[in-house]
Amino acid sequence: MLTLIRPTLGVLILCTLAACGKKDDHAGHDHLAEHQHVHTAPHGGTLIEIGEHAYNLELLRDASTGKLTAWILDGHAENFVRIKSQTLELIAMPSGKFTPLTLQAVANLSTGETVGDTSQFEIQADWLKTTVNFSGIFTLEIKGIKFEKVEFHLEK
Repeated sequence: MLTLIRPTLGVLILCTLAACGKKDDHAGHDHLAEHQHVHTAPHGGTLIEIGEHAYNLELLRDASTGKLTAWILDGHAENFVRIKSQTLELIAMPSGKFTPLTLQAVANLSTGETVGDTSQFEIQADWLKTTVNFSGIFTLEIKGIKFEKVEFHLEK
């Protein structure tokens, strides 16, 4: 048994020494920085990626009014994406308590968005005035594609 361990140990030491002597072709730059792709929420809220970089949902909580606003955005969070829905259903879990939220579609005369053809949804709930952090899920259909049980975490 000892005769099997010595050759294996010798090969392991040689491989380690050979790796130490190799020049690292990747030194001098940060791989994470090169591949990191960050988007900024246009309203200062929290962005939730939907699909594989297909869309984003921005959530913004206004503590003074207890209002939660959601906007559906494109994959780069630069353009609004209208959907054919009058509501957006979220299931929030403040303090681990199952809390369904039905956000209502918002019409916007300046953009021409109407209820049933809008990117913005809102709800007011008193518990949103004091609950800062909570998680949840939502299901959403955008342009005929259904995204189910998308997770979110609101920290602001």
